[in-house]
Amino acid sequence: MATVVFYKSEAQEIEQLKPIHTDRLAIRNFRVGDAEALFAYLREPTVSCFFSLKLADLAAAEKEVLKRAGNDEYLAVCLQESGQLIGDVFIHPDAAWPDDPEQPQQPDTVSVGWNFNPLFSGKGYAFEAAKAVFAELFTHQNKRRIYAYVEDHNASSRRLCEKLGMRREGLFLEYVTFQNDSAGNPIYENTMQYAILRHEWNER
Repeated sequence: MATVVFYKSEAQEIEQLKPIHTDRLAIRNFRVGDAEALFAYLREPTVSCFFSLKLADLAAAEKEVLKRAGNDEYLAVCLQESGQLIGDVFIHPDAAWPDDPEQPQQPDTVSVGWNFNPLFSGKGYAFEAAKAVFAELFTHQNKRRIYAYVEDHNASSRRLCEKLGMRREGLFLEYVTFQNDSAGNPIYENTMQYAILRHEWNER
């Protein structure tokens, strides 16, 4: 069972995270001291969509941690017992409605994703963390829709989306590129979109 709390700062009209606790995990904001563990899985990202986040050294990791610590876009996922940082879950507000330039975001819709140290894979940590974050977003943040983009070759993330009850809404052929081939030509990847609505989450 997860315990989740957000609060609003009086100085800033943004929601700040208090730790989310599950049976095995603590999900919190990034903070000073997380650089080494973050560098452990971003020094050589294993999934193509994270290639742009590759960190050159520990100094770069320290800068990235400070940037992440300033908001709730990236949430650090840590083991409860040891405090070890093992990955992160990220939350992005949806883009503006295309026919409404006055509205900068769709406040009831967010995209999500996750990135974990491969050394901790296969133990259900990503599902446990994502499930707790989904519960917070739907129950306390009153979000209407959560969606995620997954490259079609990323079988583990596809399984995770399905385990969370998300529907596959579409397949975008040659949708995005994260790297070039040996001749310098972009390698385009197929991307799947998964989503779940609040009432679907409540009916699981």
